[in-house]
Formats: sequence, structure tokens, C-alpha cells
Amino acid sequence: MPENSLSMSVRTITGYWLGTRPYAEVLELQEQLHAARRDKRIGDSVLFLEHTPVVTFGRGGKEAHLLASPSVLEERGVELVRTGRGGDVTLHAPGQLVCYPIVDLAPDRQDVRAYVNLLTQVMQAIIAPSGIAAGTIPGYVGLWVDADAPHSWRGREFVRQPKKIGAIGVRISRWVTLHGFALNLSIDLRAFSLIVPCGIHEYGVTSVKELSASAPETRVAAELGLRQLALALRSTTGPLRDLEGVQLNQYFERVASTVS
Repeated sequence: MPENSLSMSVRTITGYWLGTRPYAEVLELQEQLHAARRDKRIGDSVLFLEHTPVVTFGRGGKEAHLLASPSVLEERGVELVRTGRGGDVTLHAPGQLVCYPIVDLAPDRQDVRAYVNLLTQVMQAIIAPSGIAAGTIPGYVGLWVDADAPHSWRGREFVRQPKKIGAIGVRISRWVTLHGFALNLSIDLRAFSLIVPCGIHEYGVTSVKELSASAPETRVAAELGLRQLALALRSTTGPLRDLEGVQLNQYFERVASTVS
């Protein structure tokens, strides 16, 4: 391969740890970073974080899948936000690793299905050190385990008790990505009684902690997630940059002005 072709094929993705943040704040940040990436003012980036408790509706969300009234959500300290990602209704709360890649898929990665599969594989790699094997179920987006045998995954036909451990909802505009995945590490699963998760009535949800009695710290899981995402995207990366407690808009404005 010629030297110039090799240099064009190798990219860098920068990972950021944001700590625990409200959904609306990070949604606004994603929109700003998306515009900056689209205009090539920043490079490929990925945000890792936990959200304060929130129920979100995707473009395909149905009102019947919200099982609690707005007043009940307010009493429990849970926000309600409508968003432009794909998918139905989902829930975020501490103990769940959220990953938002802001990545340009052009010109060589313009395949939506392949990108969704890539995110699934990253989640698989994050939970593997906990001894949990997972896979996909035809017709359903996300990452699944067999709650009866969480340490092995031989395919859907062998699963006795399927449960969802990771959700995916993405939006891609001009081949630059938004949103991403949410992986249940130690989240309080009782919170999911407020919704029909992802609109799926027939199967439940689970977490790493429920299946293995322990779960990695969210920040530690984010570090592994960054390495796995870079590997899957055929990109280089560096250490996860810690922005916990940092004023995000001001920080990324400086980043964009430096690149431009």
C-alpha cells in the first residue's frame, strides 16, 4: 500500500469522560460537536458518561410505552425528554455507561448496519471481563444475554431466557454520527418499571451486576470502551480525557478553535 494511502486510512478518535450529567446538557453538546465535526473543525470524538435519571423518547417512541405519569416521574426525580435518535423509549440513570460517538463515517464506513453492529461488538467487549457472554437477536436492536446461562452465548436458538443488557439508538446526519449506546452495569433495574424498555414487551432487561454480582466502575468501563471503539473503527486513540466537573461548552469551543 502506498504511504499516502496508509496515512489516509488511519484516523484518531479522542475520548472524553464527562462524569454524571443531565441529558439535555449533553444532547446540546452533541449537536454542537456534530456541527463542528461536519465542518471539520474537530476530529472524531466520543463522549462517555452517566446520566442523571431520565426517560427519553426516540423518533419511534409510543406514548403507551411510558408507564408512569409525568407527575410520578417528577416525584421520583426522573426527567422526560424527547429526542431525535432512532428507537423507542429508554431510560438512563447512574450505573449505566452511556457512549456517544461523534464520528465521520465518510468515505469508507458509510454503512449504517455495520456501524450499529460495531457498537454492539464494543459493548460485548466491555462486559466480557465480567464473564458475561452476549449476542444479538434477529429483529431486535441491542445486546442480549441468556439470564439462565449468562456465561455462554451459542446463538438465539439456544437462549432460554433472553434479557437486554445494552440498548442502541443512533442518528446519522451527513454521515456524522450522534447518540450511541447505553450499557447496564450496576443501574437499579427497578427504574425500568417506569417504561416498556425500547418498546419490547416480551423480554426483560438485566445488568452486569445482576448477572455476575459485581460490575466494573463506569469510568473503568469507559476506558475499555474507548480502546475497543478505536479498534473497531480502525483508529488510534490516547488516554480517556477527564472532563468531570468541567464547563463543557467552553472547553469544546476552545478545542474547535484550536483545530480550525
